[in-house]
Amino acid sequence: MISQILFVGLLASGIVLFARRVKQIRTNILLGKDLDRTDHPVVRWKTMFKVALGQIKMVKRPVSGILHIIVYAGFIIVNIEMLEIVLDGILGTHRLFAPVGTLYSLLIGSFEVIALLVILACATFLVRRNVVRMKRFHSKEMTAWPKTDANIILVTEILLMSAFIFMNAADMLLQDIDPAHYASTGTFPISSVVQPLLLGFSENGLVLIERGLWWFHIVGVMAFLVYVTYSKHFHILLAFPNTYYSNLENRGKLPVMPAVLNEVKTMLDPNADPYADSGTGDEDDENFGANDVRDLTWKQLMDGYACTECGRCTSVCPVNMTGKVLSPRKILMDTRDRLEEVGKNIRSNNGEFVDDKKSLLYTYITEEELWGCTTCVACVEACPVLIDPLSTIIDLRRYLVLSEGKPHSQAAESLEKTMNTGNPWGYSQSERTKWATDAGLDLPLMSEKKEADVLYWVGCAGSYDPRNQQVSKAMIKILEAAEVDYAVLGTEESCTGDSARRLGEEYLFETMTLQNIETFKKYKFNKIVAPCPHCFHTIGNEYTDFEVNYKVQHHSQFIGELVDSGKLNLKKYYDNKVTYHDPCYLGRHNNEYDASRNIINGVLKNDKLIEMKQNRKNSFCCGAGGGNMWYDLEGGDRINYVRFQEAIDTGADVVATACSFCTFMMDDAMKVKGKEDTMQVLDIAEMVATAL
Repeated sequence: MISQILFVGLLASGIVLFARRVKQIRTNILLGKDLDRTDHPVVRWKTMFKVALGQIKMVKRPVSGILHIIVYAGFIIVNIEMLEIVLDGILGTHRLFAPVGTLYSLLIGSFEVIALLVILACATFLVRRNVVRMKRFHSKEMTAWPKTDANIILVTEILLMSAFIFMNAADMLLQDIDPAHYASTGTFPISSVVQPLLLGFSENGLVLIERGLWWFHIVGVMAFLVYVTYSKHFHILLAFPNTYYSNLENRGKLPVMPAVLNEVKTMLDPNADPYADSGTGDEDDENFGANDVRDLTWKQLMDGYACTECGRCTSVCPVNMTGKVLSPRKILMDTRDRLEEVGKNIRSNNGEFVDDKKSLLYTYITEEELWGCTTCVACVEACPVLIDPLSTIIDLRRYLVLSEGKPHSQAAESLEKTMNTGNPWGYSQSERTKWATDAGLDLPLMSEKKEADVLYWVGCAGSYDPRNQQVSKAMIKILEAAEVDYAVLGTEESCTGDSARRLGEEYLFETMTLQNIETFKKYKFNKIVAPCPHCFHTIGNEYTDFEVNYKVQHHSQFIGELVDSGKLNLKKYYDNKVTYHDPCYLGRHNNEYDASRNIINGVLKNDKLIEMKQNRKNSFCCGAGGGNMWYDLEGGDRINYVRFQEAIDTGADVVATACSFCTFMMDDAMKVKGKEDTMQVLDIAEMVATAL
């Protein structure tokens, strides 16, 4: 009876402490701003089952993925055996389910096999972390407690699984000695192998071992239950709600800031209602960006607790990989640590936060880290539980720019030029079509036609950058050859605001967006075709938040349609070796990987594109996204140089691109690498125009 009382007391204490800590975490998460993630419940359930339960993203790296699934299965399946232990502890019985017979032996035997696999998997993880010392486990944020935490969990798993096996071994020996009290359960596969190690013990010794390991198991599980809520391993539970409430829209799509939108509308239209789009009618309820954790949404705060600290995000971050300070994992860990600090502050002060002269920005996360991000969303793609570090980075950038007036010093010039001239190059709007005039092209203008099937969006790069002007000329040749009914906006075209938005200048982005939309409304067209994935993504995915919805195609998709419909007849022109660089905003942001490849293969004599080591979803960024086109990052290697070296390593003669920024960055890297005489950088439009 005393044993039962102790057991029930232990069980109740563990559950109470666990529930108390979970309540604290929930309260902390709810300090974040409101966010509606209740849409498309069926899709959300499917996502949760596939990603959190099915762990489909873990196996993208087969070795660690399979090992993790083994440990995960062990945690879930072997602990089913806890049901029997709990009932035995409460009722004072021993192996309550043993009378089931063969099925019981089969279940416990399979649990033992899984337990052994868990021991081997955890041992492998320990070796990878502490002997092999894999790079992603030894960055600056993975010292001290994070490193110790991981080792504690792995060692605990090994001890618990070992206790389970040796407990069974002692029990089987006692079945032969005292069958009246130890009912026969049959032979178990793993414990029977270790059984000889216990043959020298007396009956009392075996009882002590069996009972001691039984208690160790239950105490260990209860301790683990409480400990895990203070550990990064809380993701075991949070992975489920985190994947359920994950972003279902295109990766990298940024939300509108209602307070900013209201001000912009008022500025552009004095008759506009400044509170029309605000849920509360009060602009002050939304800060301009995030300075501290309470400025973030509850989902961004949940991301911090759900982080597994696996480092997959940081290991694929092009900024981190080229020796700079940004680590997406650190952003999440810093968010969680600061949230813990704020939550403790509030609990200690009767529900009120007392200013501690600290903040997430500056105290935990530096400006240098934030400006490093290229918004390539490689981190989002890599995360096994669908965490989005980018959203937090952008909100912190927004605070720097909108609340403190502190854009990156070099980027400030491009923002000012965009504001004054409608493009980050700073050229006059009157020069938007100069590239065409100089080439003797007579572009059809929307202002004259009023209506066209296709509105061809030239873009700022295609209008002002000499290298990308060649792409514009190629596209006009293609449109004319296919007899497409098209027109351009000419001097009415203005920057989409992509770079401005990702640099945190939401005012400028929303101002330009509304102005562009007003221009669009003047004309009739069926689709917009853009050669730059940044324009394609912004107009197609982000302008939709402004009550418009245009059909937008990237020029690779449009050219592909022209070829498939027979409007373009391509010849096998290129006898070169060609490799293709996936643009982040076409690939990971919009899941378009095949259109460009199909086009390239259509103009190659050998019909075989050479892939770089990092391609498709795992492609390496060119380094220009997120506004990085307009400033240089300090430290390490240039991202575009590293990427171009990968192209060189393929032995290709031509590096094909499908992005204005990528073309510029790859062309620059080619010159720096001294490959101008032996290699070419060509946009797919240039390849098609040549192969007509």
